[in-house]
Formats: sequence, structure tokens, C-alpha cells
Amino acid sequence: MSDFNPLVLIGTGSSFAFSALFYSLYKEKQEELRKLRAVPLFKPDEHLLKLLKAAPLKRLQYVAVEGVVVPDGEPLASQFVPRCFGVVQKVVVKEYWKYWNPTLQTWNSRTQNRKETNNAVPFSLVKPGFYIIDLRMKVQNPLEASGCYLERVHSRVRAAQEGILNVVLQGISGERPEKLEESEELLRVGTAMTGFGEVVLEHGDSMRLQAPRDGRQYVLVPSDHKSFVERHEATASTWKVLSAASGILGTCLLAILLKGSGGKRDGRSE
Repeated sequence: MSDFNPLVLIGTGSSFAFSALFYSLYKEKQEELRKLRAVPLFKPDEHLLKLLKAAPLKRLQYVAVEGVVVPDGEPLASQFVPRCFGVVQKVVVKEYWKYWNPTLQTWNSRTQNRKETNNAVPFSLVKPGFYIIDLRMKVQNPLEASGCYLERVHSRVRAAQEGILNVVLQGISGERPEKLEESEELLRVGTAMTGFGEVVLEHGDSMRLQAPRDGRQYVLVPSDHKSFVERHEATASTWKVLSAASGILGTCLLAILLKGSGGKRDGRSE
């Protein structure tokens, strides 16, 4: 074993280790896909309404509902983008400061949230392509749902203004403002969305999507169901390819090690 090139030996072990890791991630994603495909998919239409009316307790415990976002009343207007409207809004203003480190004799940076605002108005999902909206799926407590469903519509960084007050504060505290970053994210009206959760029938024909009572995840995804599944399939394929490539690389390096070891033994026997 002392005749083996240590770099090749390390590369062989690392390749097989990465191959096992990528294969494990591939199996996890496959299991996630299996569970995802097992969730019944509906649109907010007459078919779903009939199922709810016939279901025990007028509820479906865990389903996926695909639709288009519409406000139940007045939408939220973007604070920065004209004629841009949404139903969930997040505005963050970050302040970047520099402070003097007397030990190292350098200026260091720190970040703090100056302001974060979250707003939401009641909204529903409607069947794609329906212009006369009779049936809608109300979405309850969207801020409690997981899933990155907000779209960044504005981002701006600007230098902090150096006023007389800031100069005085800098001299007293050893700190000075560096820059200001503001960003806005919206769940925009008209966004295709898929919600995973419990669906219940309320008064009359009113349907509501809410967090499941059995502990499963309440998820809102800013895409149609097919695209969401395809992204998971693409991730699974990536882990599978990486696992195979790492395994092949490890096998090639192992063959080099064995060939080198065999050649050296033949040389010593002669």
C-alpha cells in the first residue's frame, strides 16, 4: 500500500464517497417525488365542489389545488413599481454600517434591518382561463405557508448621505453609515399557483385552502403543478448523473491504482 500515489488514493475514496452521497440525495428526491405524485390534484371548479359536498365533514384532508391568483377585494399596489399589484407584499430596507476596530486598526462592516414590512390581503385561486369567476378557492393565512412564492419586483442600493450629523456621530461612536438597500417582493395578481393543504367547504359553495390538521406541510408554490413536478424530476436526474459520474471516476482511479500496484510487483519479481 505504501507504493500507492496518495493523491490518487484520496481521489478514489472521495469519488466513491461523493457517489454514495449523490445517490442518497437521488433516492431522497425520488421518495419526495413519489409522495408528491400521490397527492390528488384539483382545480377550483364544479368537479371539486361536488367532491367536497359528498366528502365526510365536507373536507379533503390533503390535496393540491392549481389556479390563478386573484384578490378578493382591492389588491396591494407596489411601493416602487407603477401599475404593479399583488396580494402579499414584503418590503425590506437594510442599512449597512462601518465601524472602527481599534485593535486591528481597520473599518469593519455590519448589517442591520432598518425596516421590514409584511402585508397581505385576502385572495383566492381560480381556474386558469376562466374570465367569469363563479367558483374560487380562498387561501387562508398565506404568510404561514412555506414555499418561496414571492417575486422580487424592486431592488435598489444607494450610498448613505454624509451629513454633518453623521460626521459628528462617526467621531463620537466610531461608526458611519455606508449604504442603504431597499427591496420589494410581491405575490402578483395573475400568478399561476399551486397550493398543498386541506380543502374545506364553508357556507354554500365557498371553498377554502388551509393548513392541514394532520401536521403535513402547508405549501404555496408560484407555478402550475406540472412545472413544479418537472423541477423536482430535473433535480433527481442531476443527483443521479452526478452519482454515476463520481462512481465511474472512482472506478477509473481504482483501476489506475491496481494497475500501478501490479506493475511495481512485476518489477520487483524480476
